[in-house]
Amino acid sequence: MTRRTVVTMPGDGIGTIVLPQALRVLDAVGFEAEYVEAGIGWEHWINEGNPLPERTVELLATHKVGLFGAITSKPKDRAAAELKPELTEKGYVYFSPIVGLRQRFNLDVSIRPCITFPGNPLNFIRRGPGGTVEEPRVNAVIFRQNTEGLYAGVEWTNPPAALRRAMEQHPKFKPFANVPGEDLAISSRIFTRTACRRICEEAFAYADAHGYAHVTICEKPNVLRETSGMMVEEGREVQRRYPNIALYETNIDAQMMWLTKNPEDYGVIVAGNLFGDIISDGFAGLVGGLGFAASANIGTDVGVFEPTHGSAPKYAELDPPIVNPIAMILSATMMLDWLGETGKATRIRDAVAAVVAQGDVRTYDMMKLRGGPDVIAQGAATTTQMTDAIIAKLG
Repeated sequence: MTRRTVVTMPGDGIGTIVLPQALRVLDAVGFEAEYVEAGIGWEHWINEGNPLPERTVELLATHKVGLFGAITSKPKDRAAAELKPELTEKGYVYFSPIVGLRQRFNLDVSIRPCITFPGNPLNFIRRGPGGTVEEPRVNAVIFRQNTEGLYAGVEWTNPPAALRRAMEQHPKFKPFANVPGEDLAISSRIFTRTACRRICEEAFAYADAHGYAHVTICEKPNVLRETSGMMVEEGREVQRRYPNIALYETNIDAQMMWLTKNPEDYGVIVAGNLFGDIISDGFAGLVGGLGFAASANIGTDVGVFEPTHGSAPKYAELDPPIVNPIAMILSATMMLDWLGETGKATRIRDAVAAVVAQGDVRTYDMMKLRGGPDVIAQGAATTTQMTDAIIAKLG
């Protein structure tokens, strides 16, 4: 087998802490690869006016597979204020580099599994009949359209005159016709039929391959009639090719209520970019939070794998580090699956499950402690100790 090269992009904050831990686990399980580190994130924005340097894009274009840690993102005004003085007033505009990667390589399929590890003290519980306590097993996998929708970045404050004239052709724009341009901000929610069809096809194929009985489209077609309506329409069309898999349809607002009432009823879920982001974080909260939330960003020939947590800069300087590396480690297992190394991926997941079930090693979040340097004295494992325990369970 040809030795692979993986582009590692630690990014900001705790990304620089958890990504090396995932590499330790990959080495321990016997995955053979060369790793080339690439710059991405806030430091590059401040110093270069570009959080996604072209040299990083070129590395990923060459090697096709990347592991990504985390990035810091800030609102427009704060981002502009942190640029080096010599870069100000030069027209640089901050744009999320991970969103940029998704768009540059058309990583249009995001997969976010939210699956219960038995024994995790952070698992969702509820009251059952007669005052009993139930812990339903959550086994949801969210397929999020990753390149379109509100995250496409097609937006304006003080929109140009030509755009305003076009918008005024729509009768629903009438209440805004006299709003001064500087007081008017517009973000476009763009769906294409091709992208809707592809995310639905990927979701149904996954459900079929992994034994899920149904796929749920989570959108808002009763209000967002054109965009959500297109997603639902394509989902119904794809479902015809899978008569053994039922298609459910839910609205995002109702789904957020139902996921805490009967989360075990949901399996594969499809949504557009924003709603997929929301629903995947909602389900992640039922299986331990962002410390357990992994994801894949997949295109036709490039894959980037990342935990869904942020950079958490307040924890980045703690020594020893205390953050939970499991989400990053599980993201690496998704990379292994994509590369056809399913045996190694299964071994790592089994090792994580064994550590969680045994309960002897728990990071501060698993102990429901407020993060800080004092958590180790209260019995919390360090980041390195959690990784050590997982490696020990690999056998």
